[in-house]
Amino acid sequence: MNWILGLLFILIIIFLYSNYSNKKKLTKLKKWLIENWGKPKSNDYFNFYVIGKYFENNEHKNKAFHIISEKVKIDLDIDELFKFIDRASSKIGQQYLYYKLRTIGSLEGLLKFDLLSNLFLNNETLRLKSQLSLSKINSHNSYDFEKLITDKPIEKPTYLKYIYASSLTSVLLVILTFFNPLFSLFLLPVFFINTIFHYKNKENVTYYTNAVYQLSRALKVSKELSSFDEIKQHFTDLSFIKKVSTIQTKTEFIGFEKQLSNEYALLFWLIIELIKIQFMVEYILFFSFIDSIVKEKDSIEKMFCFIGEIDSAISTASLKAGGNKICTPNFTKEKQFISTEVYHPLIENCITNSINLIDTSLLLTGSNMSGKTTFIRTVAINSILAQTLNVCFAKEYTAPFLKVYSSIRITDDLLDNTSYYLEEVLTVKELVDAAKSDENCLFVLDEIFKGTNTIERISGGKAILSYLNKKNHLVLVSTHDIELTDLLVKENYELFHFSEQIENEKLFFDHKLKSGKLKTRNAIKILELYKYPSEIILDARKTEENNFS
Repeated sequence: MNWILGLLFILIIIFLYSNYSNKKKLTKLKKWLIENWGKPKSNDYFNFYVIGKYFENNEHKNKAFHIISEKVKIDLDIDELFKFIDRASSKIGQQYLYYKLRTIGSLEGLLKFDLLSNLFLNNETLRLKSQLSLSKINSHNSYDFEKLITDKPIEKPTYLKYIYASSLTSVLLVILTFFNPLFSLFLLPVFFINTIFHYKNKENVTYYTNAVYQLSRALKVSKELSSFDEIKQHFTDLSFIKKVSTIQTKTEFIGFEKQLSNEYALLFWLIIELIKIQFMVEYILFFSFIDSIVKEKDSIEKMFCFIGEIDSAISTASLKAGGNKICTPNFTKEKQFISTEVYHPLIENCITNSINLIDTSLLLTGSNMSGKTTFIRTVAINSILAQTLNVCFAKEYTAPFLKVYSSIRITDDLLDNTSYYLEEVLTVKELVDAAKSDENCLFVLDEIFKGTNTIERISGGKAILSYLNKKNHLVLVSTHDIELTDLLVKENYELFHFSEQIENEKLFFDHKLKSGKLKTRNAIKILELYKYPSEIILDARKTEENNFS
């Protein structure tokens, strides 16, 4: 009797310690969430291979207004932008936020998302409760949950009926053993045969173990989040939770091994494993589970999006609370781009600029390092953020919904034996094809056709830029070719420039956008500043005077 009391006492102590430890961790996490609100993540490793899985494998992308392509992603440094924006509390939220950043949907969906984001921005209690709940699915294994949505389901083996027969045989043998112990001898050969099939299927089970376990945890988190009145009022349809709950038992059984973490549990696992082999329980339940996953795939994805939408909204609310100058965009149907004090969020102490384009596009000139490419990237990035998160790094932003295309970073591909010029031609052709659409596009180009000679570069560039600047499309192009300014001002382009100054024999860039075309030339002076031989400087000035004055 005393040993029973002693064991009970030990169990109570373990329970109390575990409860105390969990509360302590929760308090510490809550404190961390409060202290880091409005701040980007620090020292986090971003594995974009897994972060981008849901986006890459999503079969609904074609239904969106526009998808940010791989080319635009690279040109605009979208992955670096994501690192700054991501403040998600869960891996599911992180995957969904990445998908959201590269998928421009409808205005209606965007405004609904903004309402949710503002709800968390103005309600700290709700936000903290939600973040604590979401943190339960923040392990690296949570990335695997999307497999249940995007992976092609495993096909049933043709011999599954024999597995059912083997399971039934084991059940009958156990029953007959009670009448005659000799029947137990037949259990051994059945066990050995079942072992072969059991471990043959183990690879499938192992592949899904993380995903299945995360499904079980995600379901619990979804139930917690949906219990909050404010969230329940925002989402009109939460029936997917009930549908996913119908496969909870199978889910927890398949993901059972993931919960084992000590030697006592291992002993329990061994006993369960022997039973699973003898009666082929895991094999049968696994394919029953696969059937359920296929049947409830839509509900599982809705649950993924439910969690992701909440976490992304909290992440965006944190962005708004970060002390940056941020505005809510104003969308119009007219061909115009108006932005006051717009800046690049990744550049520390970035110089702001304002732009006002009405029924025109922009031709930007200036020397290297003056800020041309950064400015057109800034405009394009803010256009994407406006249409995906309903935020802009500016004092004011007005523009239509725009499909974003770019031609900025181009390299010759030696492996494909593609020249720089041909690579440019292929890239710009995508923009030309997109211009045929009646939907508004934003075309961002840096130094068009710099891979060919001056005469053909200017002639071809002028023709293409004139073609792109039709309908309600907006074009932002930067160039060194001053000659293009006189040609394109007649094609409804407005001229702007960046310039540098030389003060005390040093280069100074103010990075301020100025109206009109660039009138100064400082390239030869810069050669002189950097101590090029006087012979080169004199020769260059003489050539300039004789041929270009």
